Amino acid sequence: MRVRHLAACAFAPVLVAGPLPAGAAGAADGVSQFSFGKADRSQALAYWTPERIRKADSAANEGATPRGQHPWKGPEMKTVGRLFFVNDKGEDTWCTATSVSARNRSVALTAAHCVQVPASPGNHHVSMVFVPGYHKGARPYGTYAVRAVTMPRSWEQDAKTDVAALVLDTHKGRRLADAVGAQQVAFPGRPAGRVTVFGYPDSRPEQGEQLVSCDAVAKAGAGHTQSVACGVAGGASGGPWLAHFDARTGKGTVAGLTSFGDTATNSRTTSAELLGPAAERVYERAQGL
Repeated sequence: MRVRHLAACAFAPVLVAGPLPAGAAGAADGVSQFSFGKADRSQALAYWTPERIRKADSAANEGATPRGQHPWKGPEMKTVGRLFFVNDKGEDTWCTATSVSARNRSVALTAAHCVQVPASPGNHHVSMVFVPGYHKGARPYGTYAVRAVTMPRSWEQDAKTDVAALVLDTHKGRRLADAVGAQQVAFPGRPAGRVTVFGYPDSRPEQGEQLVSCDAVAKAGAGHTQSVACGVAGGASGGPWLAHFDARTGKGTVAGLTSFGDTATNSRTTSAELLGPAAERVYERAQGL
């Protein structure tokens, strides 16, 4: 049973920022899509100031970082970063996202609940930006406005298949993958086996400011999911499960995206969708935008 999706606990600003995105579009491939206009994207970049991020971080507190999660001490994981957005309640919050290999070199993967309220067509989050390699306030590779989002129509209509792809603007003329590289991604439709799970939890002491990781073995979960014996906190949603991970290079293959924990707090397991044909169609659509 799905207990709780894991966007960070949120800070509600005095002003609700951001116009609504352009209308969603669907197609016979079962993929829904929505986009943000140029003015929306400029507003999002201006909105996420260092002070606003600090306020969102300070409002987040889900207790101590769950068991098994440790601050990442290896090479810089510049492909992984924080996805900031304003949710449907007008609150400032974040998830985790990952740059992945794509024909347009401008795609990151995250969880669908980080971009769209489940089973609520048209109810999208706004003011979305991706900050790859975020670490303790530093944005070493800049801030990328989200230009378009693709996700399964089953998520928009029935809260099924918690996977989404982000199509990003350039930053200072550079596409995302050209600036930070990209992880490979696979869609086998089965549990990934041994993985390293990454995310930016809102638990203490990190409070979103530092990337954490957990090594585990992904096994079959309930329904079309896979699970690992890693605790998880809000803000880690959308974080990659990297199979065949090489800690020396920071490279692997995305084989899952954090979706939910088994309890409201102090979870002992973390679950993700099995990446199969539905997720692959979402990814393929994003590559062509």
